[in-house]
Amino acid sequence: MKDFKHIFIFEPKAWIGEGVITLNMVEEELNFFTKWSVMDKDVVGKIQSVQEIQINGISENMRNDLTFFDFSEKSFCVEMENLNIGKISGKGVYDEKLIAWEFRDNDLNFEGFETYHLQKDGSYLMHSEYVTSDQFRTQIDGRIWLPPVNLDKTEAEEQ
Repeated sequence: MKDFKHIFIFEPKAWIGEGVITLNMVEEELNFFTKWSVMDKDVVGKIQSVQEIQINGISENMRNDLTFFDFSEKSFCVEMENLNIGKISGKGVYDEKLIAWEFRDNDLNFEGFETYHLQKDGSYLMHSEYVTSDQFRTQIDGRIWLPPVNLDKTEAEEQ
């Protein structure tokens, strides 16, 4: 088996994905589409990224601004900011097959985790769970991948 080097969050790329969101207050599963834009490291080594999520049946897209920093051989720090929860800090870990981070022990009454498992084709299976102090639970399962290169060229030519 060929060793893969993580590209997700470590290299400036645009990712797309889809999956299912399950909310404990709603009986149905909601399909979603996502787009990640990961920027180059800045001068102090921080990596800015934007995650946009479009949920079927909900007109307004959700946006998370994530910053990854303080990388060591197997860990990093992460900050996430969005309109619903504000700004929250967490810790992340990674190895050759997994990137994961969690938000715990904060005063926002919000905690959870995200995992991204590298697949042989370079895509990632993702799973995340979040809970608020009033027991609203969200579970997300999906997959992200790099869009085909020729798609990027076509979009650039159209502009």
